[in-house]
Order: sequence, then C-alpha cells, then structure tokens
Amino acid sequence: MAREFEVRREQDLPATPQQVWHAVATGAGNLGWLYPMEVEPRIGGKATRGDATVVAWEPPRHFAVRATQDGGFSNTLSYRVEPADDGTSHLRMGIHWVHTGVVDEAWAWDAKTDAAEKHVDFYQHGLAEYLRHFAGRPATYVRAQQPGPTADPADFAALRRRLGLADDAAVGDRFTLRAPGPEHDTEEEVVVDWISTDFLGLRGPHALYRFFNGSTWNVPTWLGHHLFGADTDEQQTTKAWTAWLNDTHAKER
Repeated sequence: MAREFEVRREQDLPATPQQVWHAVATGAGNLGWLYPMEVEPRIGGKATRGDATVVAWEPPRHFAVRATQDGGFSNTLSYRVEPADDGTSHLRMGIHWVHTGVVDEAWAWDAKTDAAEKHVDFYQHGLAEYLRHFAGRPATYVRAQQPGPTADPADFAALRRRLGLADDAAVGDRFTLRAPGPEHDTEEEVVVDWISTDFLGLRGPHALYRFFNGSTWNVPTWLGHHLFGADTDEQQTTKAWTAWLNDTHAKER
C-alpha cells in the first residue's frame, strides 16, 4: 500500500517576487540558503539535486521539481510566489512524498518524516535570513561532516561550546566566533538566528553558518555554511571546517 506525506509552509518574505524566484529556482540562489542545486530553466529540465526533473516553470510565480528513486519513492518540491504589499512577497512551499515500496528499517518512515518537517522549518527560516541580509549576493557553499553517526546529544552540546556559545544561549545573542580559514582563523561578531536541539544557525556580516545535530537521527553531525565573501576559496575553506569539525583533541572554549 502506498504511503504519502506532505509538508506545507507559508511565509511572508522581505523581498520582491523576482528576488524570491531567484533564491528558490536558480542554482546561484540556492547556494545562498539551501544547498547546491543547478536548475535547467524549463519544464522537463534537470535539477541536479537527486536527479530531479522540473515539473513546473512559471517565473516568477510557480516552480516545482520531482525526484524519483528506486524502490517506488518520489519527492515533489513546489514553490508558489505571490506579490504582497510594499514590494514584498508571500511564499507557499510544499513537499509531497509518495512511497510504494518497502521502507528500509534502518531509516524508517517515521524518522524520515520527522527529519523532513524539522529541516523544512530550518531551511525556510534560512531563506528569510538570506533574503533579508544577503539577497542577490554570490555565495559559496561549504559542507563538512564527521566520519560516523552519533547517538549522543552531548556531542552537539560540546560543538556549541567549542563555537563559543553559552549553555543558555538564545536567539538574538551575539558573540565572537573564531571561524577557521584556509590560512588562519578569523574572528567576527555573529548573532544566533536559530537555536534548537537539532540545529544551530549563526549569522555573520558575510555568512550564514549552519550546524546539524546528527544525534537526533543517529547520523553524522555536519555543517552547511553559506559564505558571501568575494574571495572565498571553497576547497580550502571546506578543508579548514572539516578539520575543525573532526578535531577530537579540541578543547571547549
């Protein structure tokens, strides 16, 4: 019997419909808040994330892609953009899963749907942060992860302390982040824009730093940063953050 699952979210965004469209429906825009996904701009075009196909292309109003996998699984991601007052926009997004095969017990349906719900909320928040502070700026995406899964929530708590957060940190708190770089660490003032058991979001003057707690779903802890510095070296910066994330001898600050 087929299983279906949907996530639907609506949000007002501080950007024009054209700016929102660029953010959700282009490869350059996705780098600023989501993850690398090049999009061929036409119905039937390819989207590189999950070997998806464009199934709706009506700029700047409606964009959707659908990915299918072996085992009877399909995932449709859809965005509808509506103009609002004073040059802003209203976005309706949705995810629709259909699964007609056998669910892998190691990554069961309930865990998948829980992860989807929580990741959508975090990413949609990131979209608003991007449009509010960095809209249209070229971005470099930096991803790193630990080598193996973790089931211990203390690991993410330790990561937060290493970054310089207090245990009682809250959204809006500011602190100095010592960010690893290709040649040397740099210090910058950042603000906590999201904090929960599962995710941490920090916003700097030229970056959105994103951290993902692996223990929630027994997967590796990882990070996916969006860096807006013009001279960012993706390969070397990725190497620096990977070394930081996997430094087992680092002391908590």
